[in-house]
Order: sequence, then C-alpha cells, then structure tokens
Amino acid sequence: MITGQLKSKIDKLWEEFWTGGITNPLTVIEQITFLMYARMLDMNEQADEKRFTRTKKPFTRRFKDNEQHLRWQNIRHLGAEELYKVVKDELFPYFSKANDDESTEGAIFNEFMKDAQLMIQKQSLLVKAVEMVNDLPLENSDTKGDLYEYLLSKLTTAGINGQFRTPRHIIRAMVEMMDPDKNSRICDPSTGTGGFLSVSYEYLLEKYTSTEGIEREPLFDIDGKPLLDSNGNQLENVLYSGDLIDEDARKHIDTDMFHGFDFDATMLRVAAMNLVMHGIKQPDIHYQDTLSQSFLEKFPNEAKSGMEIILANPPFKGSLDEEDVCPEILRKVKTKKTELLFVALIERMLRVGGRSATIVPDGVLFGSSKAHQQLRKLLVDNNQLEAVISLPSGVFKPYAGVSTAILIFTKGGTTDHVWFYDVQADGFSLDDKRTPIKDNDLPDLVAQFKARDKAEAIEQDKARKADVQGSTNAAGAGRTGAAFWVSKDEITSNKYDLSINRYKEVIYEEEEYDPPKEILGKLVSLENEILNDLKQLEEMI
Repeated sequence: MITGQLKSKIDKLWEEFWTGGITNPLTVIEQITFLMYARMLDMNEQADEKRFTRTKKPFTRRFKDNEQHLRWQNIRHLGAEELYKVVKDELFPYFSKANDDESTEGAIFNEFMKDAQLMIQKQSLLVKAVEMVNDLPLENSDTKGDLYEYLLSKLTTAGINGQFRTPRHIIRAMVEMMDPDKNSRICDPSTGTGGFLSVSYEYLLEKYTSTEGIEREPLFDIDGKPLLDSNGNQLENVLYSGDLIDEDARKHIDTDMFHGFDFDATMLRVAAMNLVMHGIKQPDIHYQDTLSQSFLEKFPNEAKSGMEIILANPPFKGSLDEEDVCPEILRKVKTKKTELLFVALIERMLRVGGRSATIVPDGVLFGSSKAHQQLRKLLVDNNQLEAVISLPSGVFKPYAGVSTAILIFTKGGTTDHVWFYDVQADGFSLDDKRTPIKDNDLPDLVAQFKARDKAEAIEQDKARKADVQGSTNAAGAGRTGAAFWVSKDEITSNKYDLSINRYKEVIYEEEEYDPPKEILGKLVSLENEILNDLKQLEEMI
C-alpha cells in the first residue's frame, strides 16, 4: 500500500505523459522505467562509493570516468535542451551497450536495453518527468514494489495476442494455494509484467518474517491527514523484513528462484524492473519464445523438468505455425492453439512432483476437438490433476470478459479424484469499473483448498452411488455448494470434460402461481378500474 500523496505524484506524472502525447499505457510505464533505472544506477553507485570510503574495498564502477556526466545526480540539473540531448544521444546508448562488468544491473537489464528508445519528444515533458522521478522514494525498498505495482495498475489494454495483466488478488490466491518455500524454483513462461513472480516474493517475505520483524507505518493523505478505514481506524503499511531467511536462501532467492520468459521486449523491461523494485537482486528474466525449439536448446535446465512451481496466465488466443513449435510439445498435444500448447509446455517444464497453477479459458475445459481431449487426458491420466477452479467471467475486465478457470496439477502420479470450486465473486464488481464489493469467495477458496480431504471424495462417491440407486436424482450428492469432488471414472466417461457445469448440481426452487382463471379475473378487474377512471376524466373535461 502506498500513500495518497505518492499516488498523487504518480497520477500527476502519468497526466504529464498523457498530455505530452504519449497515450499508450505500456509506453508510459516503459519510459518511466528507464528514468527510474537511471536514478537507481546512480543510487547504487553512490552506495558503493560510501562503502568504499568506509572499508576501502574496491568495486566495479558502473560509470567510467568519461561517463560521470551521465549519472542521475548530474543530468537532473541540466537545462531542457542539454538534458534532452544527453539523455537521447548518450544515456540511452549507455543503457543498451554491452557491459563487461558483473554488476547486478548490467546482468539484468543489458539483454533488454539494446532496443531501448527515448519516446519522449518534448523537452519540457522530459524535464518534468526527471523532476517527478527524482521525488519518488526509490531509496525506500519497502515502498518501491508497491509504487511500481501502482504504475502497473494503470495498464488497461490487452495485447494483440490475448495477454493482459492478471489482477493481483487472483495472483495472490494462486500463490497461497501453491505455498512456495524459500528453496523453491518458480517460473512463469509467459511472464508479462512479472506479477506472479513479484507476488510470490511478497508471499515469501511474509512467510519468513518473525513477529519482531514486522514493522507498521501509518499512512497519511496528501494534506498530511491520517488515512482511515471504514471503521475509522488509521490505515497502516505493513512491512515484512524476511528476517527468517538465512544467507544461503537469500542468495538462492536473488539468483535462482525466479525465472521468467517472454518474447515482448517491452514487457521484459517492465518485468525486470518490477522484480528489482520489489527487492530481488538478479531475477532470471530472458527474451525467449518458450514454445519454440530454441527454448529447449538455450535453456535445457528450465525448459525440461527443471521447475518446482509454475504460475502462469498464458495468452488466450492466437494460433502458431506448427513449424515454429517444439516437436516435443506437439507430441503431447497436436494443435496450433496457444492456450493448449502452453499447458503442455508447463507440464514438460515441471520436474516430477512439481506443481502448477495456470489460468486457462473455459474452452480448454470442455472443447470437443481431438487436441482439447488429448490435453485433458494428459493431465488426468499421466499426472495428478488436483483442482479445477472456475472464475467469474468479469475478473479480467476491462481487458476482456472471457470466462476462465485455474488448473492446478502435479506432474506425475495418478488422478483419482478432482476437486472443483465455483468462485462467484472476487471482491470486485464484474463490470468494466471493477469497483470493490463485500462479496469475495477467494479467502474461502484458499482455506478450503488447503483443508480439502480426499476422504470427503470417497464419502461423496458412496453417497452419490446410493443416491443413484435409491432415487431419480442422479446428479450427485454433495455438489450443490461451492466446492465438491468428482471421481476420475466420471470424468473419463464424459470425454475428460472438466467444466464445472457438467458436474455441479443446481437446485431449482419450485415457484407457486395463482391458477390461470384467477390471474385472468384480476386482469379483467384492473382493466375495468382503468376504464372507469378514464370515463370520470372524460366527464371532467
């Protein structure tokens, strides 16, 4: 959570870009990212310089002697014309050049900065942007992540391939159900802005923070007045230190826990900055089409049986040329549809015993094509399909109104029963405005998922069989609530259909109506009253 004052600064910065002619939200975020990156480079350089003064321990400089004028502390004082010239002709080429040093920033960003361009055309806009970025509290590591998330919340358009930003509360529920620990290897093969990875890191900090390591910071609005909740209590920013994470685990988190891949260079720049702003020193982010053969060749450890947890919301639409798709994936599911190919890819990327929570469009659950059935058969017969969670159709508005579900499965093992949950509300209205509401099934979803017991599945099977034998109601016992179990036998007999409506029992309440003659009599009586009123009006004229 960030303060109203900070939100106001970001809103003002956003408005300056908008009025300056840059109206694509992703471009705005990308350009702000570049300026934040420039400032952070200098901040880290200053920190190393101070440490050197204290300890005399040498360090690798980010700025050589002939590059000192490119440091943030120097460029921010330049006049409009000179600032624009230096940033455009020197700073951006500096970003994109190959770095020989081993600095964290170089390792993360140089791969994505090669095509970086200054899109700001107005000198006055660049001056204002530099001033406002200079006022952002980037030195506060606990605020940086929230600050960047607020920037990302302004993304309101979907990509041409059907990719869009997954709401943070949906991501949070998925992360809680996966429950990563400090030794996990987590991946998103279609990483986008890095939301799944950054939320996973936030979850780990909370999980590994002692009671003594929690700090609370009161929040104030732009006028310095306390921000209050609906009950009149002052809102607080809760900061988790992660003090229970040991040195070895910290190194793993910084270098080998988080892996992300995407073939949109702009998204990668944003994702890399997002993770660094959250406090991950060197996330493993790469420009790569994960469905291609080159992924397996360039990243064999990640592309095949290398991951413990995969969290993803792959592109929902679009078809690929089969020649570009890795043959090994096509052997699992022969199709051109990206939503099917990505699930097969994820299954390949997981190590045996690894788990995935992946968002898919509803068509994946019930599609009747050979490829759809082939994929569902792969999940049910060759792996342990744990859960199918139906989401309401409005959760991705204003991007799209598509109906979706979360598939949770473990690689390997066998499926005997599958747990279903029907989410009706996620805490926000299901229209384009997505305003907060009281109804929210997500806390119950997470609680029931963690507490689910297959003994219940066996009991439900027994009750269902008794129900079938003893009455005409064969829909299945225990399937009227939000959560219920379905056996593998029943799923396979329905061509591996995984749609929740196939199995959920809907109870219809009988409505009682007056007899038709009685209703007709009432209508005649009303008609006569109207005629009498009309006659009285006519006599009065």
